[in-house]
Amino acid sequence: MQTHLADFIKDTPEGREADSILRKCTHCGFCLANCPTYRLLGDELDSPRGRIYQVKQVLEGAEPTESIQLHLDRCLTCRACETTCPSGVEYGRLADLGREIVERHVPREGEAKWVRLALRTVLPRPRLFATLLALGRAFRPLVPARLRKKIHARRPAPAWPRGSHRRKVLMLEGCVQPALEPGINPQTARLADGLGFEVIRTPASACCGAIDQHLGAPEAALRHVKRNIDTWWPHVEGGAEAIIVNASGCGAQVKDYGHLLRDDPQYADRARRVSELTVDPIEFLEPHAERLIPARDAPGRVAFQTPCTLQHAQGLNGRVEPLLSRIGFELTAVADGHICCGSAGTYSVLQPELAERLRGQKVANLEDGSPEVIATANIGCLTHLNEATTVPVRHWLELVTVEGT
Repeated sequence: MQTHLADFIKDTPEGREADSILRKCTHCGFCLANCPTYRLLGDELDSPRGRIYQVKQVLEGAEPTESIQLHLDRCLTCRACETTCPSGVEYGRLADLGREIVERHVPREGEAKWVRLALRTVLPRPRLFATLLALGRAFRPLVPARLRKKIHARRPAPAWPRGSHRRKVLMLEGCVQPALEPGINPQTARLADGLGFEVIRTPASACCGAIDQHLGAPEAALRHVKRNIDTWWPHVEGGAEAIIVNASGCGAQVKDYGHLLRDDPQYADRARRVSELTVDPIEFLEPHAERLIPARDAPGRVAFQTPCTLQHAQGLNGRVEPLLSRIGFELTAVADGHICCGSAGTYSVLQPELAERLRGQKVANLEDGSPEVIATANIGCLTHLNEATTVPVRHWLELVTVEGT
């Protein structure tokens, strides 16, 4: 694809990256069949190829419009198009840049403005989110309908391990996960403890930055990124062997820190090292598979929903299922496993109609094999799916334990 970028972007790092991405696109259209919104709407402007053209127009000097903003808003950033693209087009980076530019030039009004501000204000702050969630649970009938269904009773959580080990790892506990599903983080730490690793808790690290990143606020995202790096760095220098991120959406973001700060002379080297150390739980646990067994009372028949951020962003598709099978679980077949469930971070709040249509298709495919439990690897997918099925939805880490612990 030929490009003629406008002066405002041409000689910037963002412009050079965008130019490189655009030139890889050959207009082949292979991405269309795997794009969730194109499959639903049949409009090429709501496909990766269509959005690439729209972002290209903006980068070449065309005036950003509400129409372009709408089609970018409808994109889930699931990155299924990247998995299927034969040319290696990094669509997700281009979409983020397009959103950033359009957001600066097309002001939002009314509810659209305030909902996005509320999401960016509340979600990255664990204490504020936990307080509001507790109030929502207490006064659930008074909560607006589209948020009420996202509020579920709090489940009990296992205790954090107290053991001390020579080998240390870090863990991003996240911003919304501790309040929504308080059992996932201590369970992750218990697995590490059983394998001889101590999880060093760092309360100052919270939001990975993805919320701001995908809502067109990159500077705010970088503040979260730098805070996390500053918090972790003394422990990295002290020999921490890994940074475990058990929400695949956050993991995809943290693994991208090196790229996001590649031109920052103060942070580039540290960001690259943090990205190198970041692992999804499947990467951490696979070498210890022979020591893993099903957790007590864990259902045996499992449908695994692979989050888009695990398969398309992190490239770890097909890794969890074999491990669960090896441990002793029966995995049911799931049709169209590469298609997004509709959660996509804040998408289920901002685009509820499309999100619910995608979720309906996903739940039908997950339930088709009559599983006893639906397992996933991302808090957003877990919460979103849990609204629409009677089958329990759990993080897959909650189904396993270390033998002898």
